[in-house]
Amino acid sequence: MPGRRFHALALAMATAFAATVVAAHEDETTIRGPADAYVYKLAAPGTYDLPVIKPAADGVLLDTDGERRRLHNLLRDRLTVMSFIYTRCADICPLATVRLADLRDLIARDEVLARRAQLLSVSFDPAYDKPAVMAEYARSWRREGATAPPWLFLTSPDADSLAPLLAAYDQPVAEKPEGEAAEGPLSHLLRVFLIDRQGRIRNIYSADFLDPRLVMNDILTLVEAERSRAAGPRGHGGGKSP
Repeated sequence: MPGRRFHALALAMATAFAATVVAAHEDETTIRGPADAYVYKLAAPGTYDLPVIKPAADGVLLDTDGERRRLHNLLRDRLTVMSFIYTRCADICPLATVRLADLRDLIARDEVLARRAQLLSVSFDPAYDKPAVMAEYARSWRREGATAPPWLFLTSPDADSLAPLLAAYDQPVAEKPEGEAAEGPLSHLLRVFLIDRQGRIRNIYSADFLDPRLVMNDILTLVEAERSRAAGPRGHGGGKSP
């Protein structure tokens, strides 16, 4: 089945990735950058700001049942990590999905956070990635028997609906020339978006820095900022994001 094939490929790629992005001396707060050129430690959640980049754009999507969904409605009151992928991709998309699965598992350790957060994977290949294809792909990543945040796999009704969404999120996608499609027919950059509960983009991750621990740290920073605002003037000093 397509989903199982891509899952197996993704796990194989994740094994290679683990040799590059690892915790030094079992320190889970250490992040290695591209090609291990440098190492840095994560700041404690809430000790840094994530300024608003811009509002998250709206669009019409289809869920795995073929139901039309407004993106803004999906984002409402949820901390969201959203990626653009396509199921025929055989390089960066499966690897990114493995990292997002690891992030899901980190979030699932906190039942309260799991009810406030979600993951969205949006296909930019509507001609192939019909709702049934996305449903099969989603089954490969389902976590059974555990509390986990929702993970929705979505596609667009058609290319005309997709184009303004990709433009709004600065997500470049192009068809590869003939003879260069061995790893999938579309060329693209990986961009993963952290969106707050007010529907604002707070961080954008490239392939090099889509580390589950880094994204989790940023999510917890947004949670701390919310707590600080709720506490008012008597709250602690962390989290100054608007």
